[in-house]
Amino acid sequence: MDKVNLAEAFATFHDHWNPRVAGDINDFQVKLVKLDGKFDWHHHDVEDELFLVVSGQMKMAFREREVIVGPGEFIIVPHGTEHCPEALDGECHVLLLEPNSTRNTGNAETDRTRGMLERLG
Repeated sequence: MDKVNLAEAFATFHDHWNPRVAGDINDFQVKLVKLDGKFDWHHHDVEDELFLVVSGQMKMAFREREVIVGPGEFIIVPHGTEHCPEALDGECHVLLLEPNSTRNTGNAETDRTRGMLERLG
């Protein structure tokens, strides 16, 4: 039951598109991830995802529109919605809140797909 300092937690890793588990809330996980460039188009059949931008800017692309999300802002991507996150103007730090069953690439299998996620702390 310790607090988590987000700046300190993000400073513990340097790779991109590799979420780390920072905490558990029932069947949900709080994950931290650093974005750089564009990710892969994908969707999640049953899981909704919350993306909270901590630093930098992220573009969330949908097939029909794009949404720019800045520090202190979040976007919820409903399950079944095809999306593609992208860091704008360099690295972007994002806190994810999603069911613990959520695979980072959803329905897509790519070189960025992660199985077991590392835990912080």
